[in-house]
Amino acid sequence: MQLGYSFRLYPNAAQQAALARAFGCARVVFNDAVRAREDARQAGRPFPTAGELSRKLVTAAKQTKERSWLGEVSAVVLQQSLRDVEAAYRNFFASLKGARKGPRLGPPRFKSRKDQRQSIRFTANARWKIADGGRLDLPKIGAVKVKWSRALPTTPTSVTVIKDAAGRFFASFVIDTDPAADQARMPATDRTVGIDLGLTHFAVLSDGTKIDSPRFLRRAEKKLKKAQRELSRKQKGSKNRAKARLKVARAHAKVADARREFHHQLSTRLISENQGIAVEDLAVVGLTRTRLAKSVHDAGWASFVNMLEYKARRYGRTLVKIGRFEPTSQVCSTCGVNDGPKPLNVREWTCSACGSVHDRDHNAALNVKTAAGLAVSACGAPVRPESVLAQREETGSHGFPTGNRAA
Repeated sequence: MQLGYSFRLYPNAAQQAALARAFGCARVVFNDAVRAREDARQAGRPFPTAGELSRKLVTAAKQTKERSWLGEVSAVVLQQSLRDVEAAYRNFFASLKGARKGPRLGPPRFKSRKDQRQSIRFTANARWKIADGGRLDLPKIGAVKVKWSRALPTTPTSVTVIKDAAGRFFASFVIDTDPAADQARMPATDRTVGIDLGLTHFAVLSDGTKIDSPRFLRRAEKKLKKAQRELSRKQKGSKNRAKARLKVARAHAKVADARREFHHQLSTRLISENQGIAVEDLAVVGLTRTRLAKSVHDAGWASFVNMLEYKARRYGRTLVKIGRFEPTSQVCSTCGVNDGPKPLNVREWTCSACGSVHDRDHNAALNVKTAAGLAVSACGAPVRPESVLAQREETGSHGFPTGNRAA
């Protein structure tokens, strides 16, 4: 399994200028490759191959007066930008054919120099290294200061340098983990749990535990409104507007960081304590079109469930998603009788068949566990670890919105 470890970078002024050049060159090569493929499509010609694009847009372009500045950055950065174009087109065609899960993807679009988030990637052949003093030595950029929050378990296969909308720099290292070592970190247990996600409480567990919703966005709403109001009053294109935009971006980043750290801590705790976990497959996209949209976005259910999913794969746990149409709030968890739908303001009800008094959310969590088959027997058979994409940073590392970390 591949995971990512992300760390904050602190480049000096000269290194920031070198990174800006690298970001710009990677963007230009990406746009040139998209334009070359689009021109070929309009002319009815076959798409140029990756090798042809590399020779024309990188090797030959460096010899021209218009693109001579491409030689100021590492060639690996430019080659990885071409690989990103290939991956984008591959995903686009797979989406058209229905071979790719998820929403329909469009073709790659040109990158704008005004995009606030920029990134470049260095693979092993770029000869980057971690110096003895703990600095990250990048080709044609220099030794950049890193704030190490943990040790890397193995030698990384690549590093991605990212600048986010708040003007912060990060290094995201991709690590190949050992499934046997990961599962040894969390011995098997006979405990199982059902989870009912909500807004009043972020999660209610089948054992009766209620986890309050932190409401990070709601708590920071007053500060965010003030920062956004100040931004709207600044003249477009002015330096004061750029400063105000950065202030807004940092405020939003702080909210996102806190939410992500909360998700990681809770998901790691649930995975470590339980062999089997059941959760409802919520229609998050549909709920974001209702009057509860802001609260649903603030809760971040989809992100939390995704963390549970890949951590279960990594540590040999079982995660079961039950259907969203399962009447978990209507069925009595004691006798199994469906007592009919209930409005959201009904938080406690009595079963008409057996007389059991139920807390709405706790009863739903018990029914989620039963519907997943975890109430009958513990999930002693671990899920076979599978390859998953590098995930975002996890608890234990300082939370940032870019890069990836492992728990």
